[in-house]
Amino acid sequence: MNRILLNCDMGESFGAWQMGDDALAMPLIDQANLACGFHAGDPLIIQQSVLLAREHGVSIGAHPSYPDLQGFGRRHLACSAEEVEALVLYQLGALDAFCRAAGTQIDYVKPHGALYNDLLQRDDLLQAVLRACSRYRAGLPLMLLARGSQHAGEDNVRERQLAEAAGVPLLREAFADRAYLADGSLAPRRLPGAVHQQAERILEQALAIARGEPFAALDGSPLRLEADSLCVHGDNAESLAVLRRLRAQLDSL
Repeated sequence: MNRILLNCDMGESFGAWQMGDDALAMPLIDQANLACGFHAGDPLIIQQSVLLAREHGVSIGAHPSYPDLQGFGRRHLACSAEEVEALVLYQLGALDAFCRAAGTQIDYVKPHGALYNDLLQRDDLLQAVLRACSRYRAGLPLMLLARGSQHAGEDNVRERQLAEAAGVPLLREAFADRAYLADGSLAPRRLPGAVHQQAERILEQALAIARGEPFAALDGSPLRLEADSLCVHGDNAESLAVLRRLRAQLDSL
């Protein structure tokens, strides 16, 4: 069994608005998905987040989104593929400046919120983000949702083919604190129970994914995922407690 990595969305504070406890969470994770200013994160927050990740030897991922500060990047905007490619490159450039100043680099890209979900539905937007990754730096990986349903095979093949054509490696991600539908997609946040709030429930799902074991989808049906990295959201009230316990459990596998 390959070791699964642990990632967290970070750098999502903005001005006086505090989101998550990054200073305590950073030592517990392998990968930090850092907001680039379009859904959260101002210049000072981005700079501090990069320095914090470097201090703890955590891999830095760009976390670009639609330009949607008011909606925290969770609203679907009618952007063209050309616009998406440009806005992702723009955000990579912002984070890259702070990485270069700190003597580190962007290691991968994980789109945020509505943009992340739209890439799973629209090949033109996925290709736009793949182009942005390859234009920024050859071999820069893109993190996408791990597909786990019986019908996900075609989606996996299509995404892999598009990524290979663009020369972009793919990282597959699963979520510890989000409920899944039976088809292997994330349950929309508008549905009751879409976000797990209980620490035990989050830990149970996380460990099942890490071990390659089935866990319950929202309707109770069994679901199995194969993932390179496991996400715990930093804005979940239980995230810090879960991260501490999950880190210890993953290190013992």
